[in-house]
Amino acid sequence: MKVVALIPARYTASRFPGKLLQSLGNKTVIRHTTEATQATLLFDQVIVITDSDLIEVEINKFGGVCKRSTRHFESGTDRIAEVAATMDADIIVNVQGDTPFIKKEPLAALLDAFDSPTVEVASLMQPILDHTLIQDPNVVKVVTDLANDALYFSRNPIPYNRDNSHSAAYYEHIGVYAFRKNALLEFTTWPVSSLESTEKLEQLRYLEHGKKIRMVKTNYNSIAIDTPADLVRANIHLASL
Repeated sequence: MKVVALIPARYTASRFPGKLLQSLGNKTVIRHTTEATQATLLFDQVIVITDSDLIEVEINKFGGVCKRSTRHFESGTDRIAEVAATMDADIIVNVQGDTPFIKKEPLAALLDAFDSPTVEVASLMQPILDHTLIQDPNVVKVVTDLANDALYFSRNPIPYNRDNSHSAAYYEHIGVYAFRKNALLEFTTWPVSSLESTEKLEQLRYLEHGKKIRMVKTNYNSIAIDTPADLVRANIHLASL
């Protein structure tokens, strides 16, 4: 199979504008993400897709490959689909631009999910070990069925731990997706769904249309840069490596 990684990189982010060009150690966030994705050696191509002159300049500066979005898109999935439609690829992996600590092992496990011909979309999740994050709406939670297909994603704590049971497990959704090309292009034919609009979570568009998302469990300690506080955490984590 031909596998490509596409990295949507929008400059304007409502919670943290310009976050992808913030310094993380001695590199920008988007450079960390791009180089970490390239270093896995899992992909035939790694391409950053952006709407920003500033991000394009940054990608060109360190020799990355960049393509421009031609218009405004509702989500990163819509943005990468525009480029994916023109490519000869079997599997497209959407690596979010704000995941600078992405590693080979979880991405390889994500691709392994497609050994099953029934899997059309897959994504990553990790156990939430810091229980203060369960209440954080910036940390997206996911619950799954027994086959590890997603039942629901939410910014609220799910499941609701009514009896305060110590056995309740919580998983954070890591915004890295892999798609068969047809499933990715199908996503763009649907309007923004009700739940997607309410939670501001694009993956709910698939669930509302009856498409399964196979969740792959990982323990690789991802930190996504959604807020200035996340950038502080990320710099502390980087310094500890």
